[in-house]
Amino acid sequence: MAAAGDEQLLLHLKLAFFALEPSARVLALARKAGGGSVTPRVQNFILENCIGNNVGGGQNYTYVETILKKVIAEAELSSEIVNDELYEELGQCMLSKSNNSSLNVANKIYKDISFLSPTYDDDSSNTVSLVARLSCSTNMLEGDTGCCLWPSSLFLSEFILSFPELFSRKSCFELGSGVGLVGVCLNYVGASKVILTDGDASTLINMKANMEMNNLYIEDSRLVIESKNKVECKYLSWEEASDKDLWDCERDVVLGADIIYNPSCVPHLVRVLSMLLRRDDGQHRSVDAATDEETSDVNGATGGRVAYIATVIRNVDTFNCFAKAAADSKLSIVNITSTAAPSSFLPYMLSYDRSSVQLLKIKLSLSDTDDGKSSLLMLPF
Repeated sequence: MAAAGDEQLLLHLKLAFFALEPSARVLALARKAGGGSVTPRVQNFILENCIGNNVGGGQNYTYVETILKKVIAEAELSSEIVNDELYEELGQCMLSKSNNSSLNVANKIYKDISFLSPTYDDDSSNTVSLVARLSCSTNMLEGDTGCCLWPSSLFLSEFILSFPELFSRKSCFELGSGVGLVGVCLNYVGASKVILTDGDASTLINMKANMEMNNLYIEDSRLVIESKNKVECKYLSWEEASDKDLWDCERDVVLGADIIYNPSCVPHLVRVLSMLLRRDDGQHRSVDAATDEETSDVNGATGGRVAYIATVIRNVDTFNCFAKAAADSKLSIVNITSTAAPSSFLPYMLSYDRSSVQLLKIKLSLSDTDDGKSSLLMLPF
């Protein structure tokens, strides 16, 4: 019988496969589960629990083929016995691809992102707390970035699951929602309303499809209003957005992941953030949130709406442009990456570099003398 630690390693291998982690990362987990090599036991596990339960179907044949080739090559290299069924599965994948040319041109793949409870033990039946199934693009280098899954989205999702009290019974509004992973997590922690937005039409279509796969999206706007814990998907162009466009959008908490990336978009982003964070006297509030005088933030303080933005600072000049525009618009930015570090819900995703992501808390400045610039000293560069 396998030890508890071994079972955990095998679980990580399985979840990495369903999340379509890079093949080298999956192979590293397979090697680790086998104590340094891809043993016959690990090979059987891959056949029975990964390949045999391939939830992605035909569109993931290319990925399965790649994994099989690497597992076979690794086993042969280490002089381990290779299970004959691995060769058979590889042959079947190659045959299926040749018989169905559409599999070779598919630009969408399905990833199952499983969030593990950080405190789980190997005997627990509640090891996986949440699974989000997402249709993602394989054409990241061809402009289809909105349908890709980015580290900041994973980080923001972990943050939501780590601090559910910040979002439970709150109206949450996300900018640049992409594939919609954050929306799935907000629904899971009990947000009273979740509004996901994006300014790209194809991304919005994919996002709605993802919400449907996760049983969250309702097309009828009347039903959206009447149904709790459901997600609404809306088109929102930052360049064209006006107060009127946002008037009927309830929001106590504003969120965004990897939305600070283009200097030309910065003025529009800051303008939209300012509108979303401003408390208008006539603005509707969620029924549950209205029972509280103020919205609490991650440090336990209260005082109006708050935004949480997760971002990878790929270009310091672009971020500085955002910081200056925010300060000029009387927005206060505080880096809370270290003080509000989320728990690790994705230990099996070896390609996910949590250290590259910064988490910012943004609010309207309390006074005209507070220009937000002092908070920039907390940024790590």
